[in-house]
Amino acid sequence: MLKRVLVTDGMDAGAIAQLRNDGYEVVEQFYEPDALGAALRDFDAVIIRSATKIKEPQIDAAKDSRLKLIIRAGVGVDNIAVKYAEAAGIAVRNTPRASSNAVAELAMALLFSCARNISVAGHTMRENKWEKKAYSKGFELEGKTMGVIGYGRIGQMVGRKGQALGMKVLSVVHRNKPEGCECETMKFVSMDELLAGSDIIVLCAPGGDRALVDAESLAKMKDGVVIVNVSRGSNVDEGALLDALNSGKVRAAGLDVWMSEKDPNWALAQHPAVSCTPHIGAGTREAQKRIGQELVDIVERFEA
Repeated sequence: MLKRVLVTDGMDAGAIAQLRNDGYEVVEQFYEPDALGAALRDFDAVIIRSATKIKEPQIDAAKDSRLKLIIRAGVGVDNIAVKYAEAAGIAVRNTPRASSNAVAELAMALLFSCARNISVAGHTMRENKWEKKAYSKGFELEGKTMGVIGYGRIGQMVGRKGQALGMKVLSVVHRNKPEGCECETMKFVSMDELLAGSDIIVLCAPGGDRALVDAESLAKMKDGVVIVNVSRGSNVDEGALLDALNSGKVRAAGLDVWMSEKDPNWALAQHPAVSCTPHIGAGTREAQKRIGQELVDIVERFEA
């Protein structure tokens, strides 16, 4: 039985109250990486978000202790050494469904901002500037082709929202092909076809060994392409994207995730053609409640 739970990166207050009412001891505290592993030895389960990373050193320090379960409050688990943890007898879970719509809606919000210059136009108005002529050269989404890289739960939601707006959607199949997606306005194609044929590219894929958007892939894209990233910061070579924005190869970019969240690429964030947010994809009240309830369910159903 799980009795003592560590929450390192915050959690819905109602969900914490529910766990405590159900008899669990819940400790809310963030630990730096060097101290985290030893701290984990005193807990049966730990709930993390994106700020906390549990890799090999933390698992080695927590091995053969009371720690039985690591839960990632979110979709991706790339901040956890999953196989290493499981080999040490520590289970790993996540909440893949709860935040999907929130992330998909943010992707569309960033895309609308890119299409109509909302971010930079709003900023200039706060400086008491009326620059209607400068920002009246946006574009409409209807009739455009949107390439969605990563067609899992979030990618499919982005695709459906794009289709509802009158866009054609392209994606790439890497593993199992989702059933029931293909139709007149949604096709699976090769990566090169997606890069060459998309007016807009939205990244919804897990992080990998190399960036999905780098100098090589950018060269294959249309001139004036728009890029939106709500996946992982590592999926974009930020230097290459900044160069492409400066040259005009990329018309605009919408970014919610960054290579570094402690010290993001400020030159990229401050570029006038960039609409950006500080990793708030799952940051809605509805999503947080759903995540909290899913976390409670995982803890209460877990059998050591």
